Amino acid sequence: MASLFKKKTVDDVIKEQNRELRGTQRAIIRDRAALEKQEKQLELEIKKMAKIGNKEASKQLVHLRKQKTRTFAVTKTMQAVNKKMDPQKTLQTMQNFQKENMKMEMTEEMINDTLDDIFEGSDDEEESQDIVNQVLDEIGIEISGKMAKAPSAARSLLPSASTSKATISDEEIERQLKALGVD
Repeated sequence: MASLFKKKTVDDVIKEQNRELRGTQRAIIRDRAALEKQEKQLELEIKKMAKIGNKEASKQLVHLRKQKTRTFAVTKTMQAVNKKMDPQKTLQTMQNFQKENMKMEMTEEMINDTLDDIFEGSDDEEESQDIVNQVLDEIGIEISGKMAKAPSAARSLLPSASTSKATISDEEIERQLKALGVD
């Protein structure tokens, strides 16, 4: 259980990366061996087809040889990269990046907290509402008292559900349905 929380050392990371590289190289070698096997089979097939006069198998062999050449190039490229790349320096660069990124996040969080505190403490909204009320009082408009007494358009235009049920009878509904042509 303690090994789950143990921080990886540089050597552990390098060993892990080397293990992955060796696995990838083994996979490429297996692919190359399979291609060579397939190449031999195609050569035999080409010999058989040449006796018959068919040349399609030779096109497949050319394609297979190109693919084999590409895998060799990939392997050589991977080997060159492994020789040039220093795992210690790469790991150190990644660790420096993570450290600087954490510093930046903490700085951003502190700035956001400071701005939140500044804006949270300001009473701009209250002050602006007080100014609006003062101006309206000066012109003689009292909003709070008159708004409560003002009629609502929705209340005066729409009949309530309880009054509509009471005023519409079954006979009225039937008459309206007949007028619409529904029996």
